Amino acid sequence: MTPYSASSGRSQFSDPRASFRLTLIIVSLLVLWPMLKLAQFEPWLLFNFENLEVIGNFLVQFFPPNHDEGFLWIVAGATIETLAIATAGVALAILIAVPLGLIISHSLSISRIGPGSDYLFSKLIRFSARFLMLVLRGIPEIVWALLLVRVFGLGPTAGVLAIAITYSGMLSKVYSEILESGNTLPSRALLVSGSGRIAAFLYGLLPSTAQELASYTIYRWECAVRASVVTGFVGAGGLGQLMDQSMKMLNGGEVSTILIVFFLLVLLADHLSLLIRKQLT
Repeated sequence: MTPYSASSGRSQFSDPRASFRLTLIIVSLLVLWPMLKLAQFEPWLLFNFENLEVIGNFLVQFFPPNHDEGFLWIVAGATIETLAIATAGVALAILIAVPLGLIISHSLSISRIGPGSDYLFSKLIRFSARFLMLVLRGIPEIVWALLLVRVFGLGPTAGVLAIAITYSGMLSKVYSEILESGNTLPSRALLVSGSGRIAAFLYGLLPSTAQELASYTIYRWECAVRASVVTGFVGAGGLGQLMDQSMKMLNGGEVSTILIVFFLLVLLADHLSLLIRKQLT
């Protein structure tokens, strides 16, 4: 077989949608360019001689890392506090996300079988739950941490609540989507036979979606470890707060040590996440 069509003489290996893809790329570039200009994205400034000199002088301050025994014990305590903030925050988020996700999920709705006398009331409850979910996940955890530090003062309490609030919205949204994308026939059969929503979830949806739900929850815990460091910059405890203090004192060696520990902490969280996911498969 020759690579050319007998009828049209065009190569059989040519992309029939090449013109569409080329147009899409051109349109994307035309849209992206003014966005970059608006954001004042100018990466070439990094290679300016004066800027390179400033960056070099800044990086020199990070070496050597501070390995004083007393400081390492402080870093160890902040590391444990960071893990505690992330774990407690995700645990609280799950307690909020599970009922919220069940309310939002249409696969557990009685109205899917047929509108009843309380159809409008159920629709109002679902709408309110969805609005609450949007509010919870629509505000970043760093903003919540900044507000909660004003209420509870400096410390891990603000970090735990900030992660719990934001991640509860994220988890509830994804939980409901996972429940919707799974096999809904068993839950629908249970609802038709008069079962309640909780029983339909436990015996109809949970067995087929448990692995995916657990996998995403573990991934969110891994993200919470990183987020707990970020919230620390506004005084919410953990490694972030310690790093902020070291940077304010212009102690590059301490910052370097904290960065190394944080990198190792992220690797540990990623490894633990991978091990747990393998156990779920």
